[in-house]
Amino acid sequence: MKTLFDKVWDAHVVERIENGPEILYIDQHLIHEVTSPQAFNELAERDIPLFRPKQVIATADHNTPTLNQHLPVQDVLSRKQLQQLSENCQKHDIALYELGHEHNGIVHVMAPELGITQPGMTLVCGDSHTSTHGAFGAIAFGIGTSQVAQVFASQCLLLQKPKSMRITVNGSLKPGVLPKDVILYIISEIGTDAGTGYFCEYAGSVFEKMSMEGRMTVCNMSIEMGARGGIIAPDATTFAYVKGRKFAPTGDDFDNKVSYWKTLASDPEAIFDKEYTFDAEDIAPMITYGTNPGMGIKLSETIPMKKDASFQKSLAYMNLEAGSRLIDHPINYVFIGSCTNSRIEDFRVAAAYVAGKQKAPNVTAWLVPGSKQVEAQIEEEGLRQVFEDAGFQLRQPGCSACLAMNDDKIPQGEYCVSTSNRNFEGRQGQGARTLLASPLVAAATAIEGKIVDITKQYN
Repeated sequence: MKTLFDKVWDAHVVERIENGPEILYIDQHLIHEVTSPQAFNELAERDIPLFRPKQVIATADHNTPTLNQHLPVQDVLSRKQLQQLSENCQKHDIALYELGHEHNGIVHVMAPELGITQPGMTLVCGDSHTSTHGAFGAIAFGIGTSQVAQVFASQCLLLQKPKSMRITVNGSLKPGVLPKDVILYIISEIGTDAGTGYFCEYAGSVFEKMSMEGRMTVCNMSIEMGARGGIIAPDATTFAYVKGRKFAPTGDDFDNKVSYWKTLASDPEAIFDKEYTFDAEDIAPMITYGTNPGMGIKLSETIPMKKDASFQKSLAYMNLEAGSRLIDHPINYVFIGSCTNSRIEDFRVAAAYVAGKQKAPNVTAWLVPGSKQVEAQIEEEGLRQVFEDAGFQLRQPGCSACLAMNDDKIPQGEYCVSTSNRNFEGRQGQGARTLLASPLVAAATAIEGKIVDITKQYN
């Protein structure tokens, strides 16, 4: 009996080394401007050709500006990285969606929406949040620069197979609870190291009912609980999402693929090395208060009291006190974007909340779509006008304020309610204080200028 992960992994093993690692074939390799230059240099230094360029897709996302993308990039480092990516892709005949291209976007947003990501694949990228693509029933994980070079050279990786973990959530989510709340709740319950050494399958009615956008949000943050990646069994929702996209199979080929994809589910008797089970009724809108994604509470709860030094250091950085509540805490910055929550569904949720309202005067609110396609959908659906009427600033696609590798930085000492995935010290700018939340909580914060309990509107 096999787990879903076993089925996909075993189908890609090229060679097993006795009592050791395994050589795994990689179907799709995604690259961007930050982690690929050193790998290309290694190929050149060793005079090794890129083995299968047609299985590599490149995009510009991490270091890109989100304003005036039609103009030359002003930041010297960013400009050099983008130019280097362009030169390397041209030299090796790699498809590149550079700044301004209709398919450009954050690597973990544009690949699924183009149908590059498909069930049963192995997919890697020099970025930790590659786990996003596991939402399709794919084995997807981030790799280091030396491993990027390995895939360039051989389309394979030498890996130790991770152990298996399953997280099951059954029941119905309460109004106002989004997929971001589900994964923040899980991490707050099991911790940021519970998944270390494991690949996590998400199962149960909550995930079965989720849209593909929601599943991507959940799998995206698997890395934040230490897991190598996350995976969800493909189903009718998955097949409908993939069908008709640019790189998706067509005709009989699509039907044949679906027949295979339907076999990608854990066998009923499959045994996992670790299991967790949660009740959807226990989950509420969440927000983080510390400097790792596991330091999260329900909006209505108080910050817990712990005596360990790291916990105290985290609260000191955040300038928060144990036993206090975050409700009514003033917030001057809100960021809706990143590879976690920058898809069209996220902006629809935010727009539905802010329609007819006005942003608080003390708040700077940045809305950053994850791709040119999402940007176009925002326009087509009339959401831009909704946001602009409410005083929000809609920017151009990119990783933006998620990681402060561009001009979109949160000032020192300021709090930002962010839909991104990490709240480490300095993640959004030196001295910036990040509170992770869903697009709904972020939108409500921008309107009120402070953190509010959105559940009260549903009572």
